[in-house]
Amino acid sequence: MLELRSVSLTLGNGNGGSKEVLSQIDLTLEEGKFYAVTGPNGGGKTSLAKVIMGIYQPTAGRIYYKGEDITDLSITERSRRGITYAFQQPPRFKGVRVRDLLSIAANNSLNEKDYHCLLHDVGLCPEDYLNREIDSSLSGGEMKRIEIASLLARPAEVFIFDEPEAGVDLWTLRQLVMMIIERHHQRHITTVTITHNERFLSVADEVLLLAEGQIKERGKRDKVWPLIKDDIACQWRQRCGGEASDPDCYR
Repeated sequence: MLELRSVSLTLGNGNGGSKEVLSQIDLTLEEGKFYAVTGPNGGGKTSLAKVIMGIYQPTAGRIYYKGEDITDLSITERSRRGITYAFQQPPRFKGVRVRDLLSIAANNSLNEKDYHCLLHDVGLCPEDYLNREIDSSLSGGEMKRIEIASLLARPAEVFIFDEPEAGVDLWTLRQLVMMIIERHHQRHITTVTITHNERFLSVADEVLLLAEGQIKERGKRDKVWPLIKDDIACQWRQRCGGEASDPDCYR
């Protein structure tokens, strides 16, 4: 369904030089499967997601979607073909209401019941949120839920979530994990989750370990987890304020 052939990416490093962040990535994503991409920070995970979405253009290699070469297509063109992306830190739009965002995502095809259902699905009260502006008054957890609602409004076939666990509390995280997994199975979509969260890793059809810009390992969780569990536990302890004894910090 989606294929990367020998994809490499070089970006400026801010010091006048450049760095290769992806190197010769060969990857095929099949229809209806759930993929979890994990690995150390700085290993190229977000860069891989942005290359697939068209935010970054690869410096080498080609990308194919349903047999079509989409390497040179824009973000908008890829979105129209059925690929959608949730940012690690969702953007805010002053003056744009939640209702407006959902309407744009669904190509103005929603009725009032649709709006309510989408917000209910992500755990938000429609009466409280539909007419709120997407600005700094919303918390990180609220922004995550609204962004995911906007993705669910799209008639997409490939969903890419870039660290949906980032910046949200554990209660919100549990709900988001369950909702993403449930929708994946309901709609038989291809889901790619950039994640350090063991709940996503445990349900993935395939886990990809990305480090130093290369896919170092891929397979079922039981094969990949022993290679990454110490690193992930460390990162989640840091995110949870050093509470190493709390298993929910890294599960």
